[in-house]
Amino acid sequence: MLPTASASENNSESGRYGWVIVVIAAFAMVATLPGRTHGLGMITERMLTDPVLGIDRVQFSEINFWGTLLGGLFCLPCGWLIDRLGLRITLTTTVLALAVVVLWMTRLSDRRDLALAIMLTRGFGQSALSVISITMVGKWFAKRTTMAMAVYSLLLSLGFAYAAQLARPWAGADWRIVWDAIGYSLLAFAPVCLIFCRDPATAHPDVVSLEECCGLNQLNQNEHWTVAETLRTQAFWVFALATSLVGLIGSGLSLFNESVLTSQGFSTDIFYNLITLTGTVGLLTRLPIGWIGERWPLNRLLTVGLVLQAACMVALPFIRSVAGISVYGVGMGISGTITTVLFFTVWSRTFGRRHLGQIQAIAQLLTVAASAAGPVIFARCLQQSGSYSPAFMILAGTSAIFALWSWFVSLPNRVQTHLSAVAIRSYQPSEVTQSSIP
Repeated sequence: MLPTASASENNSESGRYGWVIVVIAAFAMVATLPGRTHGLGMITERMLTDPVLGIDRVQFSEINFWGTLLGGLFCLPCGWLIDRLGLRITLTTTVLALAVVVLWMTRLSDRRDLALAIMLTRGFGQSALSVISITMVGKWFAKRTTMAMAVYSLLLSLGFAYAAQLARPWAGADWRIVWDAIGYSLLAFAPVCLIFCRDPATAHPDVVSLEECCGLNQLNQNEHWTVAETLRTQAFWVFALATSLVGLIGSGLSLFNESVLTSQGFSTDIFYNLITLTGTVGLLTRLPIGWIGERWPLNRLLTVGLVLQAACMVALPFIRSVAGISVYGVGMGISGTITTVLFFTVWSRTFGRRHLGQIQAIAQLLTVAASAAGPVIFARCLQQSGSYSPAFMILAGTSAIFALWSWFVSLPNRVQTHLSAVAIRSYQPSEVTQSSIP
């Protein structure tokens, strides 16, 4: 039976409200700032000179490494809670928990407590809140996922840039003042989450389900992959591992980019110009890549991003001109945008939305672990060989392998598989046909 007019109106309204969810999700991702490397990087030098804490750079790097790894484990229970308690409760609770941890961190005077606080900010921020933010859009959008994620990633990029500008005038202030301001901002954001965040199960998602449209309840059940089924597909692993590789390269370069460029004869100004250029390219290409993703196979789009990344990695050690580094920045900006939009998009489009929280939690855990390993790999390479070039070449080759894998991997289609199975089971030769067989 076709949907009634009222059902169509409800879905039209929910489709519009889905864009409200995109905005809230983007704000939620920006709220992860105190649990991210970029956020902690804003106060790292001031923490190292804080006589109350009394930590050096090596100690802080070890605290950050283990805090990132252990905090990544928060992804798994968070995904489980999303699928069982819903988005509103999980989001609001996580934002409140992160706010409490950030405010508590400003009152610490012990190194061990600081290690616990770093782990909790990583866990509630970089891990749990990131999973919730991405899942919000994936849960709400079934048809226009790629474009919705492109808008979402554009908004969060602008949000992170604006947050950095807000913090800039406080660059010389006590880090505790900055962290207090972030903590109270998170407290103010929690009631916004409670009021405006809705769960698609109670608000009619943006697309009419197959069950509503055709009455095929069994088919609708088979749209959604379980976690175990998802982990048995090549598609999950090629996207999860490829985007984790991108995160590994990104974290290593973000920490040592200035060192890489100065070792090749570039000034510090080029380093800051490259950051600006890469960010600008990312902003300008978000929506076009989202539009392409709606019309192109996602695995082929991933291949393009990985090939571009591999080319940039191979070229970087040989670049000695400003024009060359600018081309490199454009390439990395486009590549990073492609993989970012795909990471946000592929899980719900490929595996459905019923177990999306748990599926994205596993993918997020892999990226967190990779981002923790990135700086270590780059630092060890420089220490042992005196250059970053071997790391670039190895990572370029790895990117090329993943690009080849993603080109040939098939994205699973659970609905088509189910329909084929139903057709085979339901086919029964007629009695006439059977009787005519000798």
